[in-house]
Amino acid sequence: MDDYTLLIDLHRHGQRQGPGGDAETEQALELGRVDRTAPLTVADIGCGTGASALLLARLLNARITAVDVLPDFLDELAKRAQRMGVADRISTRACSMDDLPFADASLDVIWSEGAIYNIGFEKGVADWRRYLKAGGLLVASEITWITDARPAELQDHWDREYPEIDVASAKIRILEKHGYAPAGYFVLPERCWLDAYYRPMQAGFEDFLKRHGNSEAARAVVTAEQREIDLYETYKAYISYGVYIARRLA
Repeated sequence: MDDYTLLIDLHRHGQRQGPGGDAETEQALELGRVDRTAPLTVADIGCGTGASALLLARLLNARITAVDVLPDFLDELAKRAQRMGVADRISTRACSMDDLPFADASLDVIWSEGAIYNIGFEKGVADWRRYLKAGGLLVASEITWITDARPAELQDHWDREYPEIDVASAKIRILEKHGYAPAGYFVLPERCWLDAYYRPMQAGFEDFLKRHGNSEAARAVVTAEQREIDLYETYKAYISYGVYIARRLA
């Protein structure tokens, strides 16, 4: 079993596949001044197992298309939607986020928590704009430096992992460059990393290793994930996810 398949297996059992929180999803809705009673067409891009899509289905009068490249994640999302009684509001599509199935100017809201890095923030906001109606809302969370300078160990790690990492002002300039009007921004608090993402992941390490016979490859996956956790806990004053809320200009 290759590393990619092992990573999918580790994360498919999680409530979230990245930092986030229900309160922060609601905060983004408020900053975007989303009318919760209006009939909306929403796409959740890079939805994972559906933490955001499921909450949006409960909070909004919306038809939500949940998009992810991994069918295993979408299967789990569909099961959760059925259990929560919102399956009639969510449809799933297994496709790449750079080959989306939407018509131009067909969406009221594009939502993407912890996923846009897969194609890069600038490519994502530029490519996805065409799918939004004029005045439509983009909400995307993106790994972000929250200080002007940071320790070399942390800088080197994220320069390797995601060279597009930058400060919020640079990300906002990208939104403005590609025809958006910024409507809000905030930083995810520590609990969105530790309580919502890292601690549940760590709690699953033992079962994950058992499922894979404590193989060298499985141990390597756990070691890499623990390394990222250790870096965050050491340097959390310098890094977080920023949540960017912007509207498409006509």
